[in-house]
Amino acid sequence: MALVTALHLVYLAAPIVLLVMGSFGQSWTNTLLPTGFTTHWYEELAADASFRRAFVTSLKVLAATAVIDALIAVPAAYAIHNAAARGVRVAARIASLMPVAVPELVLGFGFILVFSSSTLPWLGSFELLVAAHVVLTLPYLLNTLLADMQALGLAQLEAAAATLGAGFRQRFADIVLPSLRHSLTSGLVMVAALSIGEFQLSNLIAGFLDRTYPIVLLQAFYGATGFACAATVVLLVLAMVAAGGSALAAAGGGRRKRAAVAGPAEGN
Repeated sequence: MALVTALHLVYLAAPIVLLVMGSFGQSWTNTLLPTGFTTHWYEELAADASFRRAFVTSLKVLAATAVIDALIAVPAAYAIHNAAARGVRVAARIASLMPVAVPELVLGFGFILVFSSSTLPWLGSFELLVAAHVVLTLPYLLNTLLADMQALGLAQLEAAAATLGAGFRQRFADIVLPSLRHSLTSGLVMVAALSIGEFQLSNLIAGFLDRTYPIVLLQAFYGATGFACAATVVLLVLAMVAAGGSALAAAGGGRRKRAAVAGPAEGN
């Protein structure tokens, strides 16, 4: 098992290592490994106006998606969690996962059919691109919040606060939101990682002036290999930073949950 695990890790790491090597290689043509060393590809990438514009567009889409996801997911998760009927909660969670189950190609064609009409001529707009990213990423944030609400026992905490005279707004502001800060942070970092690397749906509906970084990245592979590797490494670094941030936020939330469970146990 140790050998199989080691081979699997090498299999996963090899493409990443080759990308990094290729981004600093001076030439990589008909050879197993690149030859020479240069930082020219990163300099060329930084000077490329189309990549700079695509990078900024990706960050704008990411920021807008994260804000909209948070504004929708928090009240939606709270409503689903507090639904009286168990069947309502189950149906709502299944419906929230539909965008994950449906292939992105199908979603893309649906967006094209609906938003290329004369009634809704929004295909290629920045707003539609953000809406598509919200559709794809919202289920992850919503279900992260739902899982945390159940683990923290928010219903019991709110019930205790209600017996002390706290109204809905006070309970929501003083109990619900502070309790969800770690899961919200972790979920939003996950949203950022998904949004920054999303390609298939964005490629189908994005306009020429609003192309995201992964869309422009595809075109780099039709040119110099070193340039394409450098552009890919930038995207890889962003994804790794987002994944690391999500892991740290999740670890903080896990420590908080253990402390919350240990507190009542020690009191008993």
